[in-house]
Amino acid sequence: MLAQGFGQGFGLGFGQEERNATLVDSAEWNQGFDSASRTILMPRSSLPTLSPQTLAATEQALQTYAGIVARGGWPMVPEAGRLRVGMRHRAVPALRQRLAASGDLDPAAGVSEVFDSYVEAGVRRFQARHGLQADGVVRESTYRALNVPADVRLRQLETNLGRLKAMSGFLGNRFITVNIPAAQLEAVENGAVVSRHTAIVGKPDRPSPVLSVKIQEVNFNPFWTVPVSIIRKDLIPKMQAEPDYLAKYKIRVYDGRGRELDPRQINWYSEEAVNYQFRQDPGEQNSMGSVRINMPNQHSVYMHDTPQKNLFGEDRRFDSSGCVRVQNVRDLVTWILAGSQWARPQIDSVIRSGERADAKPVAPVPVYWVYITAWATSDGVVQLREDIYNRDGLGGQVAADH
Repeated sequence: MLAQGFGQGFGLGFGQEERNATLVDSAEWNQGFDSASRTILMPRSSLPTLSPQTLAATEQALQTYAGIVARGGWPMVPEAGRLRVGMRHRAVPALRQRLAASGDLDPAAGVSEVFDSYVEAGVRRFQARHGLQADGVVRESTYRALNVPADVRLRQLETNLGRLKAMSGFLGNRFITVNIPAAQLEAVENGAVVSRHTAIVGKPDRPSPVLSVKIQEVNFNPFWTVPVSIIRKDLIPKMQAEPDYLAKYKIRVYDGRGRELDPRQINWYSEEAVNYQFRQDPGEQNSMGSVRINMPNQHSVYMHDTPQKNLFGEDRRFDSSGCVRVQNVRDLVTWILAGSQWARPQIDSVIRSGERADAKPVAPVPVYWVYITAWATSDGVVQLREDIYNRDGLGGQVAADH
């Protein structure tokens, strides 16, 4: 009864005759997910994170976790270095018990010290639910997620259920959601997700804000005007260490009258530089990449492409100064501009040309940047993320060590 309740509560629901095949053949499970980059997996479900179904599933998940807590929670897994399939270690029985308690492994898989294919499939399932690289290898990030106590996860669900309820009204027929802790973007139309995109969001000391705005314009091959905060925090130290940094990245300096200055005339060991405008030319080196998505707001943040596409493959995609970088941004922009003169061939052509161009959507597209670290999908799978900005009120217990 315990195994059955856990399995159903987490969308696993193993029947006796299905257990071995399901646990051994993780490829079948993978069919329910899209590979975003490397081995990071995203749910294939067409239901948006902000939806009545997600709200209802999260309410059910809260009850399930309350039951787990009432039964004593789950065991801690002793950190034993990297564990992978084929190994034998005395920490594996605790790992098996931990995975079984949260519904990621059927208890029928046993308590052996062998890290077998059953355990690997359970670890991969657990990693995918926590936004980690689902490669089945237990490393530091997986240990950290495994060892968050069940009562903390319950409180995390309670906090985020309130956030989901606050966003439960009508959001529009076409809108975009960026879930900051998940570093993921959804384009939603008529109640269904039409595309999901891996994202890179703000660093803990430069957080992406929660906001509700509208996309007014898309810039192709944009210039980038460097914010004063980045001039102070990044450019000045860079120029102190590497005097040709601006030339290397094609960043020009202008005074208040629009006259271009020679960077060698600036005292980089003072605050002088913050009095000038720094603008990066369009091109492959531009921090905006080939696309900037404008959505006027008080925080001066936006969404954009990036030349550092390798970062989309990382577990922890908290690397920006507050803006959101979007993987496969051309697909997103094609959807934003649907119905206008800017179809995909035109978009690809102008980007290839390197020429500056601007495009407006047929109607402004609502955008919601939200902070949700715990939710459940309609099939009962509980998704959990780091409280990267420590906003869940849990004393940093689900925040990463920085």
